[in-house]
Amino acid sequence: MISLQHYLILGAILFSIGTMGFLTRRNVIVALMSIELMLNAVNLTLVAFNRMHQQAHTGQMFAFFIIAVAAAEAAVGLAIVLALYRVAKTVRTDQADQLKG
Repeated sequence: MISLQHYLILGAILFSIGTMGFLTRRNVIVALMSIELMLNAVNLTLVAFNRMHQQAHTGQMFAFFIIAVAAAEAAVGLAIVLALYRVAKTVRTDQADQLKG
């Protein structure tokens, strides 16, 4: 039987992996994937808590909003990555300041 604790542990592991990926990598695409992984960990946690309180669907509603924000973040993030690659011919975050005027 899978309990709430299992979902919370999995969410914490996924969030930790995403955090480490975001903090240690310099590639913008890997950073965006790490942010998506962290958002999915939060979604998993929200839906798992919603299973405990099935009469209220607030966890699922928040998860849908997070999915919408993640889609918008991915679109804007990829546009910034394409602009950075067009200017600097690289996708490393330490060279992102070259997009200034």
